[in-house]
Amino acid sequence: MVDLDVVRVFARPDKTGGSPLGVVLDGGSVPDTTERQAIARRLGLSETVFVTDATLGKVDIYTPSAQLPFAGYPLVGTAWVLQEHGVSVDVLRTRAGDVKTWVDGEITWIRGRAEWIEGKRTQQFASVAEVNALPAPPEGEGWLYAWAWQSEPAGAIRARGFPRRGDVIVEDEATGAAAMLLAAELGRDLRISQGKGSEIVVRVSDEGWIELGGRVVGDGARPLGRS
Repeated sequence: MVDLDVVRVFARPDKTGGSPLGVVLDGGSVPDTTERQAIARRLGLSETVFVTDATLGKVDIYTPSAQLPFAGYPLVGTAWVLQEHGVSVDVLRTRAGDVKTWVDGEITWIRGRAEWIEGKRTQQFASVAEVNALPAPPEGEGWLYAWAWQSEPAGAIRARGFPRRGDVIVEDEATGAAAMLLAAELGRDLRISQGKGSEIVVRVSDEGWIELGGRVVGDGARPLGRS
């Protein structure tokens, strides 16, 4: 029987909040990409990850309606799950490229590049109140990361993410890739409050690399179930 590990990524220090993620550690038992997509659609989570080779760190990422070459929060969550299962891995291998990962205290980190992030657009709003007042989803097309400064000197931001793909996810609770893209555009480290209760840390590193970190909380495992 194949298990699905469910975690929340970018939780608060008190372990509340965060965005739910599904991780199938034995992804090799579901080799067909069509079935993987069908499973991700049935689960209805923002993303589902299939670990195709745990030792090598090879992963395959899906939203309910698309396969992704790279995504931030699924990789942070998958790195944590692998560590929890005793698999020591310092690189996750995605379709976009190799992603370094490590743990520092209670924060799990990954390191990727802004150019790997496809199809997302950021838009600054004048105030946190304007971001909070946006409907889900706002009018328009295409993936929107709406944000405003909570404190510009401190690099503190309030954000919301709207995939606007036409699937079941109208708003992402937390998004890693969009946060990385915003940090690259602003050229500075950020602390982002997103969704109803998610906290994201982003650091601009050398030679175009962006580091993304957050807390991960496990919500247990259950049988995957396959049609």
